[in-house]
Amino acid sequence: MNELSKIQETAEYIKNQGFSEGQIGIILGTGLGNLVTKIEVEKELSYTDIPHFPESTVEFHSGKLIYGKLGGKQVIAMQGRFHFYEGYSMKQIVFPVRVMKLLGISQLLVSNAAGAINTDFKKGDLMLISDHINLQSNALIGQNIPELGTRFPDMSEPYSVELRKIARSVSEKETIALREGTYVSVQGPMLETAAEYRYLDIIGADAVGMSTTPEVIAANHMGIPVLAISVLTDECDYTNLQPVNIEEIIAVAGKAEKKLTAIFEGIVASL
Repeated sequence: MNELSKIQETAEYIKNQGFSEGQIGIILGTGLGNLVTKIEVEKELSYTDIPHFPESTVEFHSGKLIYGKLGGKQVIAMQGRFHFYEGYSMKQIVFPVRVMKLLGISQLLVSNAAGAINTDFKKGDLMLISDHINLQSNALIGQNIPELGTRFPDMSEPYSVELRKIARSVSEKETIALREGTYVSVQGPMLETAAEYRYLDIIGADAVGMSTTPEVIAANHMGIPVLAISVLTDECDYTNLQPVNIEEIIAVAGKAEKKLTAIFEGIVASL
């Protein structure tokens, strides 16, 4: 079975489970799992029950597809995402986004946890992603699927100017500070060396993480406007680099969750 047939079969299965029509897709990365409590859940499916879906192996990613209302809009939310470092192919990582396109989404909202390379940014801050540097591979390598998008998609505006404007407006209304900058995506799963952080700073990154760009590239390929926000969970000052562990990162993300949830909820209500 070719890739498009898998995507179509999966979308048809999900529709038959009651996911009739989505307006907005949401990828609930680290720091946004609590948004599910704000969704009026109508249906949910475990990834393990969905044909052709990968299974989330990261312990703090739940692995459910959620369907319901948020801010009066019909949303399809991924509670848990897939990462290259888990051993998945890029096509597997973006598979759910492609399925959501067939389920009707017209915007995609994404969250992640990232390290602050810009020393003006501090852990616990939120960063609106205005651009990215992709140091991973991507799912568009190989045969193009013309039914989804063009062979050579434009990436001059990977993160929607209009959606970012809405995000800034919501953050002002909620009096939540919102940084803005460039996100660089690396393979992981190890955190970076001081020399690597210095390199990422030189090439123009404000924050570094291990996700997001694959899904964003796939969404742009399909013409879906994207908004993404990072929770900055650690400070990557390569001139004074301190050890950090994943438990600390998750704890910081958890503390920032309330702010991020409020912004995402406000954005959805404004669309």
